[in-house]
Amino acid sequence: MARDGTPPVIGITLDAEPAGGYAKLPWYALRENYCEVVARAGGLPVALPHEPDRVTEYLALIDGLVVTGGAFDIDPALYGAAERHPSVTLKEKRTRFEWAILEGALARDLPVLGICGGQQLLNVVLGGTLVQHIPDAIAGALEHEQPNARTEPGHEIAIRPGTLLYRITGKRRMAVNSAHHQAADRLGPGVVASAHAEDGVIEAIEVPARRFCLGVQWHPEYRIDPGDDAIIEAFVKAAGETG
Repeated sequence: MARDGTPPVIGITLDAEPAGGYAKLPWYALRENYCEVVARAGGLPVALPHEPDRVTEYLALIDGLVVTGGAFDIDPALYGAAERHPSVTLKEKRTRFEWAILEGALARDLPVLGICGGQQLLNVVLGGTLVQHIPDAIAGALEHEQPNARTEPGHEIAIRPGTLLYRITGKRRMAVNSAHHQAADRLGPGVVASAHAEDGVIEAIEVPARRFCLGVQWHPEYRIDPGDDAIIEAFVKAAGETG
C-alpha cells in the first residue's frame, strides 16, 4: 500500500501492432500476466498508451513504472551505432514514448522495473549500448530465443552477491525464461550488471544510487522461479513508499 493507505499505482507500457491480424485498425496489446503479478503484489496496474505529449500527466498519476518487452528493437542510432543489423525491427512511436516516460520516471526517482526489451531500453537511456544480435556477436551463445514454451525455463543465471537483485531474491542462481536476440553491452554510467548467463550475456542491470532501478532480461511475470515473485513484490513495495 502507498503511504496514504491506497495501493501504489503501477504504470505498465503497452505494446502496439499495425492494422491486420487481430483488428483492422492499429491496436495496443498487453499480456494479462503483466497486470496479474502487479495486482497480486498489491499494486494497481494501469496501462499506458503511447502519447509522448502526455508523459507529464502520466507521471503525476503513477508511483512506479514497468517498461515491458516486445518483438521489436531500439534503433541502434539512439546509442550511437553506425550500422543496423539486418535482424533489427523498430516500433518508433513506442520507443519515443517509452524513452520519454522512462526519462521522466528516472528524473523523479520513481521505482522502475525494465523487463526484457525494457531492460535494454533502460541501459540505453542511461547511456549504454546493446549487442544487436547475440548469435552473431557471441561465440557459443546459449539459445536466448528459447525453443520451448515461455512458461518454462530456458536457462539459469548467476546473480552477483551484494546487489539489489541478490538482496531481493536471496539467491545466487535462478532459472529464467529467455525470449530475446539482443542484450546490454556497454553499461551506462552508474549502471552495474547484477546477473549473467553462462555465456556471459548480461541478464540483469541495476543502478545502486537510485531507490529502485532494476532491469531483467527475462520475464518474471511468468513466475517460473520463486525469485520472480520476489522481484515484483519488492518493486511494488518500493512504489508504495513513493511520496
